[in-house]
Amino acid sequence: MTTAGETLADALARLYDLDLAEDAGDLDLYLALAGRTGGPIVELAVGSGRIAVPLAKAGYEVVGIDLDPAMLARARRRLAGAAAVTPGSLELIEADVLKPRSRDLGRHELAILGLNSLLLFPERSLQQRVVDAMARLVAPGGLVVIDAWQPQPADLVRLDGRLSLEWLRKDPESGREVTKTVSGWYDAGTRVVTLTTIFEESEPGDVPARWTRTDRLRLASADELEAWAGGAGLEVEQLGGDYDLGPFDGSSDRAVLVARRLGT
Repeated sequence: MTTAGETLADALARLYDLDLAEDAGDLDLYLALAGRTGGPIVELAVGSGRIAVPLAKAGYEVVGIDLDPAMLARARRRLAGAAAVTPGSLELIEADVLKPRSRDLGRHELAILGLNSLLLFPERSLQQRVVDAMARLVAPGGLVVIDAWQPQPADLVRLDGRLSLEWLRKDPESGREVTKTVSGWYDAGTRVVTLTTIFEESEPGDVPARWTRTDRLRLASADELEAWAGGAGLEVEQLGGDYDLGPFDGSSDRAVLVARRLGT
């Protein structure tokens, strides 16, 4: 049972929003940093606009870049439904974040790569290039912010192929019940997690529709983030272990890098 005309990409974009229906807790950080820097702001891997639309609603000029047209379509719908957003305050671009437009280079005061999006670049060299691209997008004195998951050993032990039910929710758009099940494998040599996500949705008693995706996620360490930032001409201002930018240590489950572009 599916929504009429819905493609796999459309379904996965819709289910991504359902997956993040519970607040990730990071939006206040980006609003606070935007308050420090002002605009314009650029968000790489903007997805369905979860961060970019509230920033635009708060009065900032925002550019959002993503390769996924289905995600961008949801971002445009989210933008259209947002009250008090000035037309043109959020520009959504379907493009490769590693190949920014020349007119965007050096003009932003804040560049954001949120909620583990860096991990979607499955090679160390690609992740370094993303940091380089972000540095080129901000003006001297501008800030770059990257949020990357830092799993604990117990998290990695569970990545042995076992299936794990993460949640059961009702999708407010379709009215159907949805379950999310995941299975992951971790390769310590490459620091790559191969993660398969299975969504099943149905009306009670009906045969469920199944949507699946597989991602290769390369874990990026806090040390790598700091090294890449330095190599890109950024000065690390803070390395937080949470969205309040509390100190990062070995027990932190994420690294939130805030770095400033050097130069005048």
